Amino acid sequence: MVDAPRSGRAGSHPIGRLDHSAYLAMPRLPGLDGLRALAALAVVFFHFGGPTWDRLQGWIGVQLFFTLSGFLITTLLLREERDLGRIRLRAFYLRRVFRILPVYFLLLGLTVVFVSIGGNLTDSRLADALPLYLVFGNELVDYNTPFGVSWSLGVEEKFYLAWPALLLLTAAVARRFTLRLGLVLAGIAVLLVGARWSSLTLHYASILAGCLLALVLHQPRGFAVLRPLTRPAVAVLVALGFVALQLTIVPLRDALGGGWRAIVPVYAVAVALLLVAVVAPGPVRRALESRPMVFLGRRSYSLYLSQSMAASAVSTVIPGPSTVQAVAVSLFALGMACALYRWVERPAIRHGRRLAEPRGTATVPA
Repeated sequence: MVDAPRSGRAGSHPIGRLDHSAYLAMPRLPGLDGLRALAALAVVFFHFGGPTWDRLQGWIGVQLFFTLSGFLITTLLLREERDLGRIRLRAFYLRRVFRILPVYFLLLGLTVVFVSIGGNLTDSRLADALPLYLVFGNELVDYNTPFGVSWSLGVEEKFYLAWPALLLLTAAVARRFTLRLGLVLAGIAVLLVGARWSSLTLHYASILAGCLLALVLHQPRGFAVLRPLTRPAVAVLVALGFVALQLTIVPLRDALGGGWRAIVPVYAVAVALLLVAVVAPGPVRRALESRPMVFLGRRSYSLYLSQSMAASAVSTVIPGPSTVQAVAVSLFALGMACALYRWVERPAIRHGRRLAEPRGTATVPA
């Protein structure tokens, strides 16, 4: 999970097409918190809502998180390179460590404790998976456990480890944009081919789709190609088209041959186009920037990781899966997320930023 850059007045740009200079000057990328909120809720309702929510296919919402992560991380790094003349790996890794690890290990520890109290540590196979969970090999656990929802963190952590270093290595090259673009395109091609043998590679292709979008938007010519999507009317059409795609994942998957490996790349491209529409001024962004959406989005990381624990508590009084259970799980998980956000996430993030930024150093929003 990645926090969008903060701002003072990101929404002050007048309604109309967004221009490149205004995009680069945005101290934050608005609307993305709301997008996170919807993705997290889609996952919860798909897991616990029963047949009523099958069409939502919330499982693929995790790919939205992946593409969003690739886009945000790359955008932040490119802007830091532009403003400071370099990419500071130490600062980046410190911010990531204090953003991700405290909540992750706290919830993993609580899960182990509660499962052990129930006498199910071995039967649930949590004990078998624990060595991988401790080193973020979550996606390699190919069986169900009470902490199975964390598999996406294993994918993202490896991206956080490798991609900034790769950008730094290419920084000294004269035509670095061309090289970086070529690396991303080659990486996507290799990962899509590799998906025939390992489904894990497909997740990284979704992340690289976000990286590709960030690289393209950072350049004037690339931005000009996608600029029509920033028109308010076009952005609304893009958003409606994405909703239609989300609700027709299964028939589209069947039309493409019945394999989800075919639909994930299509979905990643749709997310990339949606991100352009979401960042642009207009009704789509205003809806996703509403207070409830921002509130949920900023707590979406803890909410996402808390859902299994919340479901264990809720299922003792509300049978499921059902819509009622999904609502109850969402509210319970949100309560946990609010506590974690206040007492764990925010203090840890602030501490990470203090460590990453030497005193007296100007900071790049992160």
